Amino acid sequence: MFYIIKISKWALAHFFLGVLKIMLNKGLDKLELLRIVEAVANEKSIDKELVIDSMESAIQKAALTKFGNDNNIEVMIDRESGEIKIQKVLNIVENVEDPFREITLGSAIKINKENSSLKVGDKIYEELPQIDFGRIAAQSAKQVISSRVREAEKNRQYDDFIDKQGQILSGIIKRLEYGNVIVDLGKAEGVIKKDELIPREILKTGDRVKAYCYEVKKELKGHQIFLSRAHPQFLAKLFFQEVPEIYEGTIEIKSVARDPGSRAKICVHSQDSSIDPVGACVGMRGSRVQTIVNELHGEKIDIIKWTEDLPTLISESLSPAEIQKVLIDQENKRIDIILTEENLSKAIGRRGQNVRLASKLTNYEIDILTDKEDSERRQAEFKERTETLIKNLEVDETLGQLLVSEGFNSIEEISQSSPEDISKIEAIDEETAKELISRSKDTLIKEIEVVANKLKELGVEEELINLKGMTQGMLVILGQKNIKRLSDFADLSSDELIGGFDEIKGKKIRIEGYLEEFSLSRKEADELIMAAREIAYKQ
Repeated sequence: MFYIIKISKWALAHFFLGVLKIMLNKGLDKLELLRIVEAVANEKSIDKELVIDSMESAIQKAALTKFGNDNNIEVMIDRESGEIKIQKVLNIVENVEDPFREITLGSAIKINKENSSLKVGDKIYEELPQIDFGRIAAQSAKQVISSRVREAEKNRQYDDFIDKQGQILSGIIKRLEYGNVIVDLGKAEGVIKKDELIPREILKTGDRVKAYCYEVKKELKGHQIFLSRAHPQFLAKLFFQEVPEIYEGTIEIKSVARDPGSRAKICVHSQDSSIDPVGACVGMRGSRVQTIVNELHGEKIDIIKWTEDLPTLISESLSPAEIQKVLIDQENKRIDIILTEENLSKAIGRRGQNVRLASKLTNYEIDILTDKEDSERRQAEFKERTETLIKNLEVDETLGQLLVSEGFNSIEEISQSSPEDISKIEAIDEETAKELISRSKDTLIKEIEVVANKLKELGVEEELINLKGMTQGMLVILGQKNIKRLSDFADLSSDELIGGFDEIKGKKIRIEGYLEEFSLSRKEADELIMAAREIAYKQ
């Protein structure tokens, strides 16, 4: 952990020396002390009033030690002359219960004869002598002031840098620690962790470096400023600095994907149809983009023009590959790309880099198939669906193929159809259609009975079985994964149901979901879990 606290210099040391002299009655020009206070405030960029307040608190603490902690003591430092006034405060009451803090009206009038307007509820101030507090008390005061000044400095630095979160900061490399880079930002230090550096980039102490500030954390020991040169937004902010049209808002950066140090893709859109967003980002003879490439040590950058037409956007994102067909599943955020064998390696890229960046850029999971693989897949699906109908409806292969080719891909679809819909198929009369519907319904009833027995064997509880939106197929899978109670299901996350990514040792790992084969959307998974929680937590 890297905690950033700028330690005091000569001004703070002189300030403490001045406080010690005053408290030990060694003599010091009070105006000189105020000048030192102002120097400390300016050096640390904190309010002068806070420094004086901390000094008053320190002297008050020492005075309580000297005169007794039962007393109510106030300390005032004159902001003009520097004179210190130590006073005991007494509340005027009818009956005294605490003699250290209270006084009767009669006694108060005797002490303050010149003030005849005193009444119950007022306060009187009894001035205490300026005495030698002793070195221990003086050192204690020094600790109080030091703590207050450091706390104020930490708060000031945090306030300064929290506003800079999400911006590019520039600084001098101060030192290297275990692969991490510590950067001097002027009034504070930032850290670029090892995994936030551009791979194979060589940075040395004394180098000036730019980095993206992605987080400012406030903690007890201080604040931490985390910087990154590998973050996608570092690239976006560099374009923001180099391209005036982006700075002015004419051109908008839609998304960014990076493989730091190797390749990046950035998607841009122009609000003004007369401006070419790609050309503006490239600049005259590539001057603008080349400046960014140099900053990123040769990282190749693909600039893509954004469009609402998703197939076109996907095709552009996978350039230079030529795409034949784009199949989009918007509900599950998946895309199948069909292309020729010759374009396969271009679309995938070196070590899958091109398709991986395109996937990040469009926020869709992309599967790439050659036209041959697509044909084989469709044939396999056709064969599997045909065999399912042949087996469950007891029909011959010709009729099974005919049903599938006409769009009746499952037993459920046939059971929910009308005789008229099926009899529209040539070679199938109304009687045959009715028989097919009857057999499909009988098959589904048998399947339900089989699954119900399976759930009973697995020990899946009724509350989970009756959860709205849960299918029997899902329940069997959950039971096999030892998720048998409603409370077990309620404790799951949507990623555990539909799959997702987890970061392990800096690498993204694909996590398979329990119900991934059922193609649930994230919204559907969240709704199922929330419904389970509402029932489970009410009990």
